[in-house]
Amino acid sequence: MLSILIPTYNYDTVALVKTLQQQTIESTIIFEIIVLDDASTDQDSITENKKINTLEHCQFIENKENLGRTATRNKLALKAKFKWLLYLDADVIPLAMDFIKQYSEQLNKKYTVISGGIVYHKEKPKKEQLLRWVYGNKRESKSIAVRNKNPHNLISANLLIDKELFLKANNFETNKYGLDIYFSYKIRMLKPEILHIDNPTIHLGLESSSTFIKKSLGAIETTFNLENEQKIDATSRPLQKKYNQLNNTGVTKMFIFICGFLDKNILHNLNSKNPSIFLFDVYKLFYYCKLKKNA
Repeated sequence: MLSILIPTYNYDTVALVKTLQQQTIESTIIFEIIVLDDASTDQDSITENKKINTLEHCQFIENKENLGRTATRNKLALKAKFKWLLYLDADVIPLAMDFIKQYSEQLNKKYTVISGGIVYHKEKPKKEQLLRWVYGNKRESKSIAVRNKNPHNLISANLLIDKELFLKANNFETNKYGLDIYFSYKIRMLKPEILHIDNPTIHLGLESSSTFIKKSLGAIETTFNLENEQKIDATSRPLQKKYNQLNNTGVTKMFIFICGFLDKNILHNLNSKNPSIFLFDVYKLFYYCKLKKNA
């Protein structure tokens, strides 16, 4: 028995739900699909998503106010009927025709977390979206072998998880970007059995480079705050480890000075048709160093 849970905001999920419904019926598993809208402002997407209520074993519901991704996922878990929760982002589509079948074959084994992974289209998007596409291909689209090196680093855009475990790991109510790092940290502390399989979704929704940069810096602020509140340790992210290396060698001030001088040039590159992920890493580390310096 499977609850497929999809939080959405200003996004039409009808095609995704129809694909999942068909696959799940074919797999013969008992299921439900719940789409929870987090107080969208786009009425067209709301109108389209209401069509989900006409599909068998599917429902579309709406938050009265914007709760944020974490609280919306928690609300979905509490509404779910079944033990197994399959979380999918609204802007994905299964790569395989037997996507649900592959997951259903893993139910009720020793694993309580099963991660299928994520991929991106090979075709380049328009220039304004290149940074998100390049980053996704280089940092998020990983083989099973690579994912197994750090099995607790989970991408919640495509994740099958035991309901009881999810509610233990996702028991924080805050509306901030970048909380996947905290969720993964709490999963690591709970020490569940995790399985990574080759069953990805394709990430369709690509933000503009400027929006992605802004969200990434917001995620760094979240990491900084979680560390200060002692909710995660100072080595939870590669970013934190790089900062520690800089700090231990005494070159943090020089690094901030050089990056401050090159700030506009780095941003120009990140918004160009050839964005450098190395420079993106440098820029994020620069931002984190400034947060630490001003703390």
